Amino acid sequence: MKFLQTCKHLAIAAFFVSSMGIISCNNSEADTKSETADSAQKSDSQPLHAQAVITGTYADTTVDGTATFDAVDGKVKMVLNITVPAKANQSVAVHLHEHGDCGDMGKGAHGHWNPTHKNHGKWGSADFHSGDIGNVQLDAKGKGSMELETDLWSIGGDSTTNILDKSVIVHGGVDDYTSQPAGNAGSRIGCGVIK
Repeated sequence: MKFLQTCKHLAIAAFFVSSMGIISCNNSEADTKSETADSAQKSDSQPLHAQAVITGTYADTTVDGTATFDAVDGKVKMVLNITVPAKANQSVAVHLHEHGDCGDMGKGAHGHWNPTHKNHGKWGSADFHSGDIGNVQLDAKGKGSMELETDLWSIGGDSTTNILDKSVIVHGGVDDYTSQPAGNAGSRIGCGVIK
């Protein structure tokens, strides 16, 4: 009789342990599925950061800089830092151009990025291109910076907002914000592709 009770207790204990193992495996499987879904969602989502390294297009004009782009809460924030010693204490125009190509002294970038087919103008005015960033004031060492945050840009979004594979162009002059199609900003002295 004691032998049967002992067997019965062992059988109940074995059942309990195996049940816990099944529950544990099921939880582990659910965790794995959840992690896989999270990973897939992250890989399908748009990138959150992009950058253009800006260099000179003319051998006799030093241009250095970066434009970083970060996507946060449906907007893209650009932080631009440039150095153009030859233009110290002056302003230079900076625009986004439609192609990610700095060849042929920046001419490979083609015209301003203008997916909404608007007239050229000052950023935030009634009419302006999505690439009309504006003028940057340079200090006595030729250094200048600008920040811009907008929901008109995306990093990897649709073609009307995606800034990837566009060029950041630094011009030798200032943008007058009225001349069509590009503000009469002068030659393209610096260029960097947004990647």
